[in-house]
Formats: sequence, structure tokens, C-alpha cells
Amino acid sequence: MAPPARQAADLLEVGRVDRPHGVKGEVVVSLVTNRTERLDPGAELQITGATLKVRRARPFGNRWVVAFEGYADRDAAERLRAAVLKAAPLEDAAELWVHELIGSEVVCGAGLGRGKVVAVQANPASDLLVMDSGALVPLTFVVSVERAGGGPSRVVVDVPEGLFEPP
Repeated sequence: MAPPARQAADLLEVGRVDRPHGVKGEVVVSLVTNRTERLDPGAELQITGATLKVRRARPFGNRWVVAFEGYADRDAAERLRAAVLKAAPLEDAAELWVHELIGSEVVCGAGLGRGKVVAVQANPASDLLVMDSGALVPLTFVVSVERAGGGPSRVVVDVPEGLFEPP
């Protein structure tokens, strides 16, 4: 078994163990990130109470089959079923990360403030900015993100009339 993990509030969910695969300790993993380097050999992922080190991974349809160090049989792999895989944010100034949108001020193209982003909700058509007012803004309406310091501070949107009106 892997050593206990150092839990940090800034870890991001990067995937989930769906189920064991075969009898050699492998598991099927669904990623919630497009950064497949999270599964490179030697990469470390956190689960509740432990750190998992990737031994090997291979694509499996739209998911991955992953072997972790210390998990050599199906019984061991079964203990990972439904585990949420977390990792520290990647440092890449050229990328905009979803978690960086939380807390950003949202303004319309004319500069009118519309509130703050409190969450980003996954949605098949387009992820949604969840506003402090309860309004939902599809990411397709985001025109630009103006960064200040370590993350965005303003999200400029071009939304249809009435989107921010109370229900």
C-alpha cells in the first residue's frame, strides 16, 4: 500500500477509478482532464488517505487502464473502486484552468458588473459558470478572460438579453 497522502485544499480532481480490470491489479480510470500526462509513469495522484504512483497506463476507449505501484492483484484493485483521483494544479501560463475562474468578476461587454463566479458546472453542451446570483452562464458566451496576478480577475461575456434577469 502507498504511504499516506498529504491532503491539501488546492488539489484538483483529475479522474475517478471506475472498476478493476483483469486480475493483475489494474483499474479502469475516467479522466476529467485533457492532460493525459497525469497518467505518465511515475506520476503521483492523491486519494483519501494515500498517494498512488502510476506504474503504467494505456488508453481504453475513452478511458484508461492504469496500474499503480503496490496494487498487484484484483483484490487490491477492488479497494480503489470509486476513488476520486486528485493532483496539484499544473503550472502553465499559456493555459486557462477552470479552477482559476472561481472568484472572478463577470462583466458584460459594456463593462456592467454581473457578479462573481462561485463554481463551474460540467454540462454536455458547454460547461456553465455558476454565478453568486444563481444565474448560469455557458462558457460559449465568454469573450475574454483578463488575468491579474496569479489568475483571472475579470471574465467578459456576451450573453443574450435577459440571461441575468431573475427567474
